[in-house]
Amino acid sequence: MIRAAALAALLVSPATAGTLEGRLVTFTVETWDNRAEPLVQARGRTVTVGQGVEFGLEPEGLTGGLDVVPVSVEIGPTRIELAYPGGIGQFYEAAFNGYVLRFETECALFEKVAVDPEATTMNVTEVWAETGALYINVSGLGYGPEAKLALDLEVADCPLS
Repeated sequence: MIRAAALAALLVSPATAGTLEGRLVTFTVETWDNRAEPLVQARGRTVTVGQGVEFGLEPEGLTGGLDVVPVSVEIGPTRIELAYPGGIGQFYEAAFNGYVLRFETECALFEKVAVDPEATTMNVTEVWAETGALYINVSGLGYGPEAKLALDLEVADCPLS
């Protein structure tokens, strides 16, 4: 009787959506005109997604005249928010100059990615996903303490690696 009720509840309840919570993610900064020959590929940092800010990047030292712009990255279950706490400027222009978040998974983790216009001040137009990686291109955009980017994500129900 109890098993039948539990099975019925599972069949009636909607399928649960996926989450980024508890997933292992590596965050890096990349700049390239040709993906096979990056101009900059910052040291990646890996954490498990949990409460609060996951990444707080600081400059790493010049590489070919380029350096990492300070950025704060908070990852929620289905949302990613970026902020620029220090400095004001403009990102170097390249085919891609931005962030790559690689989540450890073998499945297509992101079903949908959308910029939240209500919480975003930056004119980000290029965001895409490849399997478990999310690419955010900020090439040529301005940054500073008022700059914010918020992404709403539809996350697949992929198993944790």
